[in-house]
Amino acid sequence: MAAKSQLHSSNPSCFFSSQSNSPNLKRTRLGGAFKTRNLLVKPIKWGSQQSLSFSYKLGRRQQQRGSGRSSVIKCTAEGIERGILIGGGESREAILVGERYKVVALLACVMCLCNADRVVMSVAVVPLAAKFGWSSSFLGIVQSSFLWGYIFSSVIGGALVDKYGGKKVLAWGVALWSLSTLLTPWAATHSTASLLAVRAFFGLAEGVAMPAMSTLTSRWFPSHERASAIGICMGGFHLGNVVGLLLTPIMLSTIGISGPFILFSSLGLLWLSTWISKVTNDPCDSPFVSKSELRLIQAGKSDSVKKRNPPSLRHLLSKLPSWTVIIANITNNWGYFVLLSWMPIYFNTVFNVNLKQAAWFSAVPWGTMAVSGYMAGKASDSLIRAGYSLTLVRKIMQSIGFIGPGVSLLCLNYAKSPAVAAVLITIALSLSSFSQAGYLLNIQEIAPDCAGFLHGIANSAGTLAAIISTIGTGYFVQWLGSFQAFLTVTAGLYFVTTIFWNLYSTGERVF
Repeated sequence: MAAKSQLHSSNPSCFFSSQSNSPNLKRTRLGGAFKTRNLLVKPIKWGSQQSLSFSYKLGRRQQQRGSGRSSVIKCTAEGIERGILIGGGESREAILVGERYKVVALLACVMCLCNADRVVMSVAVVPLAAKFGWSSSFLGIVQSSFLWGYIFSSVIGGALVDKYGGKKVLAWGVALWSLSTLLTPWAATHSTASLLAVRAFFGLAEGVAMPAMSTLTSRWFPSHERASAIGICMGGFHLGNVVGLLLTPIMLSTIGISGPFILFSSLGLLWLSTWISKVTNDPCDSPFVSKSELRLIQAGKSDSVKKRNPPSLRHLLSKLPSWTVIIANITNNWGYFVLLSWMPIYFNTVFNVNLKQAAWFSAVPWGTMAVSGYMAGKASDSLIRAGYSLTLVRKIMQSIGFIGPGVSLLCLNYAKSPAVAAVLITIALSLSSFSQAGYLLNIQEIAPDCAGFLHGIANSAGTLAAIISTIGTGYFVQWLGSFQAFLTVTAGLYFVTTIFWNLYSTGERVF
């Protein structure tokens, strides 16, 4: 019987009483009892992941007795692979994914739905405006109505997340915004007031998503993996733009106005059924987390060593690092919502591109943003593991996330074709995703015990900026007949915020 065993563990003492290079193995069970012979131990090499591997070969007699059966044991201290499989014939492996990766996958899916539900209206508003004769300025009001509710729920939702955890708060948010999505086409045909009210309630429900996602990733991931986890979640968020922009025109032309709204609301309720039964607020409370994975998560959470009383609002706003996060969120949302709400209309009005083509031109930048955001997270984690300070890493990531889009938007003023405009917008959004490894992660670092509350404050300020920029774009287009002036203002805001961030931000705990 041939058998191999591999061990990858950050804590090899779970198998050996000492870290000796010559472990004494006398008896092993792999489907039956036998004594090992001709034990050959490979040299043990310790790398950056502190992995240990060894293999042994059995004597000829055991090989003859065990022919026809294969056994594989895999175990890791990180809990990524943990299983035993014994079977005949061809060898097979049972690999179980670490529970924290399942949590981040579910978060990425719901963030995708979160943004897709927003984008549906950005596309559907074009035929609605033609049907009801809305002006460009009123169209901006309709687009911004989502933000009217969003601005209030961010702070409240953040405080609720800090008190009750992200699981329940996010679950209620998904249920309510899926219901609002389902009611949107009915409200649009009923009256303008009904449409604005439903969209505001939709924003009220979605306001809890970001604080819940941020808090859950901070609890489920060690600090050196957190940027990658945020990158995956935000990658799903940006892919929601792609999904919404591509599917909505197809469903509008085949099913009608109600088609995309029914689809995405149904997907939200389907996600909810899995979320409720599989996820907990903290890995310590999960029955699915292995002890080794739990040790890894807890060992990498330096901010959980000493708990402090949450600061008052006055104290929270008295420190400059808090304002760097708030102002960075204002700038990020200003530019983000201008592009999110007006990109299909931009291609349609400036380059006379039809709705389906405009959706394709608009979708490509968001798809690349999902990839670049994950790459930014991996780069950030790599720099931290290499020994660079959190402060330096956050300043580098955020500077890329603001200077890159600012330069790209200035160049967009000179685009003469939709292809060139799409390339420039793609560059702008791809580089802006580096902000995920900047201010978005910095919230957890400077205020770990009240991160949801601070995130809510920053989100509310950013939402107010998004309302102003979304409505302001409509008035600029109506009065000046051009997007260029507003793009220049947005680029200048990016540059000024970059200077402020580099002067006063920090990666150290403040509260």
